[in-house]
Amino acid sequence: MNKITQISIGRFHHFHLARQLEKYNLLEAIWTGYPSFKLKDEDGIAVDKIKTFPWFRAPYMALGPWIDYLPALKKQWDWLAFESIDYFVAQNIKSPTTLISLSGTGLYSGKKAKSLGGNFICDRGSSHIVFQDNILKDEYHRWGFKYEGVDNRIIQKELNEYEIADFITVPSQFVKNTFISMGVNEEKVIKIPYGARLERFKKIGNPPSNKFRVLWVGAVSIRKGFIDLLNAFNLLSHPNKELLVIGSVQPEIKQIIKSKNIKNVIFKGNLPNTSLAEYYSKSHVFVLPSIEEGLAIVQGEALSCGCPVISTPNSGAEDLFEDGIEGFIVPIRSSQTIHDKLQFLIDNDLMRKKMSENAILRVKKIEGWDTYGKNMVGFLKSKTYELK
Repeated sequence: MNKITQISIGRFHHFHLARQLEKYNLLEAIWTGYPSFKLKDEDGIAVDKIKTFPWFRAPYMALGPWIDYLPALKKQWDWLAFESIDYFVAQNIKSPTTLISLSGTGLYSGKKAKSLGGNFICDRGSSHIVFQDNILKDEYHRWGFKYEGVDNRIIQKELNEYEIADFITVPSQFVKNTFISMGVNEEKVIKIPYGARLERFKKIGNPPSNKFRVLWVGAVSIRKGFIDLLNAFNLLSHPNKELLVIGSVQPEIKQIIKSKNIKNVIFKGNLPNTSLAEYYSKSHVFVLPSIEEGLAIVQGEALSCGCPVISTPNSGAEDLFEDGIEGFIVPIRSSQTIHDKLQFLIDNDLMRKKMSENAILRVKKIEGWDTYGKNMVGFLKSKTYELK
């Protein structure tokens, strides 16, 4: 079979995939918008196979959270970053390859790969882009904000990618269902759930006995349902509760929480991924009630550290753990249900400890990213031959 060329504007799960492909001697190259100095900890991949095209992404990253206050500039910058890396890789594909590109970065390079006798796989980490745009529009309106929407140029580009791709890989049943609901042939959509980096995430401590700590890790945004968690947390009955928030806070959330009680909420900002195992291990529960995403990797990280998870089907939770065993799967937009599950864990500490044990066992069974690699390689070996 052809060797694999990857494109990912950032890191996401694509470097985990690259490590797996390298193990099977299948990786040709991985192209990324990340600058090389940001990739020094990406071990397991031959240095000469990591190709960087940082001219748009690096300045964007340098602006940090300030870019969120400039939506028009952010939209144009995103578009140029996605377009430029796609064009550049297309020019550098000289022989047959199987291209796996993050959606929005592979239209021209995918066409080039196919023209040379290779294959094109569009890898979509979130729900179908039209479904995504619609549900986020509803969610922003729910909180009284105007939704700028996904750039129409990106929507059209992704729809074209879905059309010409040989296959579309997705991480969860939730995402697959959104593609089917939007009229994409079910056989074209291949579900391969993500894993967790077990060598980095393991239980290294215990939650405090004198307080109940709820943990959040990720962008603090409307999309990820942060206000639903905050409302649930404020309803909790506990003499010493704490909501520990790790991640950058988006402008809309800053505006909303001006009228909210955040007395027991600690905002830590962004922290290195290497430091998170301690926070997962020393929290009673991790909560991520996302309105829409593919399969949030932070859930697997939390489970690996023995931290029970409360999440939604729209976070891909159903492909990672079982409701009532390693945590709870709750409906989107339901502060009351989140509150009820948190209160249950407060009132039933033995059950919470059992869920912690179950979480570690669950992640060991799925073997972290190794299972993801085996499943992806199995798919590639069977389907790419089939396409010839």
